[in-house]
Amino acid sequence: MTAKDKPAKAAPLAPPLDQRKAFILATVVYEYVATAEPVGSQTLTQKYNLGVSSATIRNEMAELEAAGYLVQPHTSAGRIPSDAGYRTYVDRLMQPETLTNEEAKRIRDEFRAASRELDDVIEQTTRLVGELSHNVAFMIAPSRETQTFRHIQLIWLSERTGLAILVTSVGVAVQTHFEHGEQVTADDLTRLSNRLNVTFGGRTMRELGDVEVTAVLRDAGFGEDLARAVEGAFRAAARSPEPIVASSGAQHLLDQPEFQDLRKLQSVLRIIEEQKTLYDLVANSINDEGPNVKIGRELGSDEIMECSVVTVPYRFGDQTVGVLAIMGPRRMPYARLMALASGTAQSLNRHFADADHR
Repeated sequence: MTAKDKPAKAAPLAPPLDQRKAFILATVVYEYVATAEPVGSQTLTQKYNLGVSSATIRNEMAELEAAGYLVQPHTSAGRIPSDAGYRTYVDRLMQPETLTNEEAKRIRDEFRAASRELDDVIEQTTRLVGELSHNVAFMIAPSRETQTFRHIQLIWLSERTGLAILVTSVGVAVQTHFEHGEQVTADDLTRLSNRLNVTFGGRTMRELGDVEVTAVLRDAGFGEDLARAVEGAFRAAARSPEPIVASSGAQHLLDQPEFQDLRKLQSVLRIIEEQKTLYDLVANSINDEGPNVKIGRELGSDEIMECSVVTVPYRFGDQTVGVLAIMGPRRMPYARLMALASGTAQSLNRHFADADHR
């Protein structure tokens, strides 16, 4: 078993905090997220009205360190939050945030102009979230096999060519040109489309194999060229039984002080390139009711122990179909990124619902 394969240890449980220690911990997290510099008692005294002396703050920070909430990276430096400190902050001390008006408008505008094709929507969403978060955004796309067949439209373009548009429950899955190799009329393609839609409407793509599609085409009396084209459209719409993971924004890691060390950066980039590893990081989040956060060693990999991941599931109707995630350094603005992930997922839910009714 390699170091990469060994499960990382979760942060040990830390004892409860009194009100003053909780306030100091929250302030240390806030300051460190803002500056990326270890926080000392003098900084807290000068910048924040904590109502106690620098010596008292220094003692409290020493106790927070002893309890596992803070760590001191260097003997003469200030302190930074530990995994347990961040976890306590996220679970108990953090004030929820909402999207800014500008962010909300940007998200609305992007989805208003978004394509109906699923792959395009996934790509556009990860790019948008990567830009707004200044971190890495990635998504588990809905498995094609589990999507419901809505309809297929076969459009006559010429005596030898046509266009097939196959739509599933979450949008356009396939849009492809084909050659039918015989004199097929526009009415013929319309009748075939209607027949396929009546026969297969409401069934999952997993259920629609070549044999059933071929049987309908043979019974309708069309030639092999058209049959191959339609069968190909169904196969393309149902392919990728394993969920696809799309990502965007890896370049933003270069702006983070944590990843100025090239070895750390390369480790994270390697994880991003491995779709299965990314999928495994967030697969369980598909069952969450709302946003969730995994911090440092909670991610289960020494290679990304400097990171945290915010996740939120997205839905089509009542069915959860995928996960939207943001990955960045542990020193991330958790409340803002949770609001961004949630707001984007809600807009994505509405986009899928609107596409289904078009």
